[in-house]
Amino acid sequence: MTKTPEQWLEEVTPQRQAIFKLFLGYAPGVGKTYQMLSEGIRRKSRGEDVIIGVVETHGRKATAELASLLETAPRRKLEYKGTVFEEMDVDAILERKPQVALVDELAHTNIEGSKHRKRYEDIFQLLDAGIDVVSTMNVQHVESLAPTVRQLTGVQVRETVPDWVVQRAGEIVMADLTPQALQTRMKRGDIYPLERAERALNNFFRTPNLIALRELALREVAQAVDHSLSELKTEDGHPLTVRERIAVCISSNPVAQNLIARGARMAHAIDAELYVVYVETAVDRDDDNQRTLADNIRFAESVGAKVVRLESGDVAERVAEFVHREHLTHVVFGRSATKGWRRYLYWSAIHRFLRNAPAVDVHIVTQEMR
Repeated sequence: MTKTPEQWLEEVTPQRQAIFKLFLGYAPGVGKTYQMLSEGIRRKSRGEDVIIGVVETHGRKATAELASLLETAPRRKLEYKGTVFEEMDVDAILERKPQVALVDELAHTNIEGSKHRKRYEDIFQLLDAGIDVVSTMNVQHVESLAPTVRQLTGVQVRETVPDWVVQRAGEIVMADLTPQALQTRMKRGDIYPLERAERALNNFFRTPNLIALRELALREVAQAVDHSLSELKTEDGHPLTVRERIAVCISSNPVAQNLIARGARMAHAIDAELYVVYVETAVDRDDDNQRTLADNIRFAESVGAKVVRLESGDVAERVAEFVHREHLTHVVFGRSATKGWRRYLYWSAIHRFLRNAPAVDVHIVTQEMR
């Protein structure tokens, strides 16, 4: 069969990768679905072909009014245990071929008999077909966070999404509202009917729960931002770094705790991440040195540092490799008050580090020998 020019062109033209955007919240009522619909309306106004795959309004008038402004794909009806349910019809959307599909509640489990077991699998099929997807989810449904949520709130989350699904989102936006504002919305009946509001406020929507869940959501979004930044480069090819990262290099010498304390104060002053780095050396293998090294590590952990033990080798080279790999911005070395050949070896190691490391601020702190 002879191909048309259009078919040949389609084969050789690089396919655009579909975009997966996620609005992440920390509790019902923070505005995830409303923001998703608002995004759909904005994109439609710019000329994009937008369709609602599925939206759950939960009886909220403002959400329903926004949804009415967009085309909605027909739903698939499925009978389960004598009851008819409606699920998103993936095949209908694929046949319609929109540019953008709005798909609410990423963590939803489909009714038995659906094409896929989980809604995120439906979404991936749409993405594979080149359709952009905008979705929503609350942070308590992230699989790795469910145990923490249960411990904090006493609520067992039954529908979860694997972490790798969330990580596949090209953009994660926090749908945020202060706990006080969310509770006010609850009291007005904007989230649940008034007869349910009081019970909700005394259980899941208690202030400590909302504060903890909001913190988890903020951290999740911050991690996504950090991951995106780690892939960006400056014009000269160096990693683009926004938050400062400090590494303190230690040994088994007990005075290293002073060095760690200095690094912790620096990190606190500039809101930086703190690492304490130790390179395995033969001299530290005896029992006494192992004990003091363990003390230093415990102290580092007590001030909130991430302790990293690097394999044995040239200390300067190992630390330089670590600085490059983790995109560190500051390194703190201790300087012992030594003379003669020890002094020569020390400065020789510093020069090797500077020769092998990327651009980084180096701090040399004088410490007394034990």
